[in-house]
Amino acid sequence: MEISGNTAFYAGLSSIQSGQNRVDQAASQIANNTIERSVTSQSSEVQVDRLRGVDRSQQSDLASNMVDMAQGKFQVELGAKVAKASDEVLGTIIDTFA
Repeated sequence: MEISGNTAFYAGLSSIQSGQNRVDQAASQIANNTIERSVTSQSSEVQVDRLRGVDRSQQSDLASNMVDMAQGKFQVELGAKVAKASDEVLGTIIDTFA
């Protein structure tokens, strides 16, 4: 009897990878926004006043990026739980006695 790959285990690993990618992408966007803000902070008052509308949208982007990071964290945690549970169950589904 041949047992193919455990699909639940691979689903857990896939979830871990997707969550990590989400965290990486959100962190990168947060870092880029921080760099852009530091550049605008060195601008003159007139330029800063003109860019304040952009800053408000960046603040909402920051909040959504933080939410994405939290979602990625939970996705990784749940993927790890799925992979662990799948690994533990694999030995109990097939009980063979010699």
